[in-house]
Amino acid sequence: MNPEHVARTLLAARRNGHTLDPLTDRVALTLEQAYRVQDAVTAERLRTGQRMVGWKLGYTSAAMRAQMGITEPNCGPLTDAMLIPDGGAVPLGLLQPRVEPEIGLRLRRRLAGSAGVEEVLDACETGLACLEVVDSVFTGYRFRLEDNTADGSSAAGVVVGDELPLDGLDALAVRLERNGEPGGEATGAAAGGHPAAGVGWLAARLAQRGHALEPGQLVITGGLTAAVPLEPGDEVCAVFAGSAPVSVRRTR
Repeated sequence: MNPEHVARTLLAARRNGHTLDPLTDRVALTLEQAYRVQDAVTAERLRTGQRMVGWKLGYTSAAMRAQMGITEPNCGPLTDAMLIPDGGAVPLGLLQPRVEPEIGLRLRRRLAGSAGVEEVLDACETGLACLEVVDSVFTGYRFRLEDNTADGSSAAGVVVGDELPLDGLDALAVRLERNGEPGGEATGAAAGGHPAAGVGWLAARLAQRGHALEPGQLVITGGLTAAVPLEPGDEVCAVFAGSAPVSVRRTR
């Protein structure tokens, strides 16, 4: 398995606007190999001028794992090309976007290696009300954990809203709406018990791959509810308790 070859296949599919069957339908793919593919995809994006702005956690919530048949978390990189203004539209050319509400954490100091909740919070500058746009390259979101990991955990966009106090993030309530209709409700505890818990896992996983969480980087800590589709003409909004709504739309 050549990571660079697989990475080129994934990038070409997105560029050409078509989805793929899962890689694991054709080849045996370990999780470590999947992360090597992910690194190769990121290297190509950086080569074309994108820059790293942070990381995403995937499947930290039981709701998301149940929706997708995934048994453990994973992670993927965020680049500046994925940043979407609050209230803005997703880029044209997305394949099958979905949206989920997430709590973001902005780092103020470096984290390298495993860390507990309190250590993670001490390393953070602020919490952030966020929406993540996911967009799997695999047809109908049919994949195994290894496929999804190679695809950067489906990361396609992130919308950053209001700052959130670091205290009480696990109890923070959020409501998701799609075109004004209910899309799901949860609290921050849905992200593995506390949003910061997954960041400690992420720091340990990145250290194994020769990476670290750097000051100024954003970590979005995992979908709190099941993701909702974002069809042309849709607007999806998350309302975090005590904060202004954060929203994203898709043009027709």
